[in-house]
Amino acid sequence: MSITKEWELLGMQEVSKVVAVTLKKMQEYARPGMTTKELDEYGGELLKFFGARSAPYVIYGFPGYTCISVNEAMAHGIPSDKIILKEGDLINIDVSASLNGFWADNGGSFVLGDVDSEKQRLVNASKKILHKAIHSIKGGVRIADIGGLIETESKKEGYKVIKNLTGHGIGRSLHEAPHEIANFRDRTNKERFRKNSVVAIETFIATDSTMADTLHDGWTLVGNKGGYVAQHEHTILITDETPVILTSMNGIWES
Repeated sequence: MSITKEWELLGMQEVSKVVAVTLKKMQEYARPGMTTKELDEYGGELLKFFGARSAPYVIYGFPGYTCISVNEAMAHGIPSDKIILKEGDLINIDVSASLNGFWADNGGSFVLGDVDSEKQRLVNASKKILHKAIHSIKGGVRIADIGGLIETESKKEGYKVIKNLTGHGIGRSLHEAPHEIANFRDRTNKERFRKNSVVAIETFIATDSTMADTLHDGWTLVGNKGGYVAQHEHTILITDETPVILTSMNGIWES
């Protein structure tokens, strides 16, 4: 989406605040002994309170209001009353929604309780890499260069990237052009970021895997070589200078 009018910016700010606050509150609400279904229902109530509609539920018929992935599951985890959270779990929550015709997306991985683990080191690396990537984006920058930055920074930290999951354009629908903002230098991608456009930038930083495979449930994604993956995501507005981080209220860089 390209923002050309003030009311469009206000619409994107409003829906971005909704998904950001929902993600932050869900992370704060998570506790050992809780099921992922309980956590998802809490998120669903928050979205309902704000008058927003869950994007995966509405668009894809996803069996949940948010995607909650635990440990080896990296993305699109189905909320379940059989998955019980415990201390030390690596948890990813992805919240996307629509409000008044505008769409926003954000996500974050965190470790429940045990903050001194190797999982926490992975989470910290993902946050740091996303921060550097976003603050390197402005109108005219090649999308492939940002992917190269993410991959290079991951290698410096001793990690890999997932190559078949990407960021994307967003705004009037959940997925818009540019459709692939990869976590590696895709030399076939000649596109550049455009000033005043809105995109969802996300990292997929992995300990062992380089590709995501879909489990038999048709939704849950895991690594092709096992291990763990941390994901963090912001919806941003591109400018000639530092981007405007529309989902900044999720506080992923504060925790």
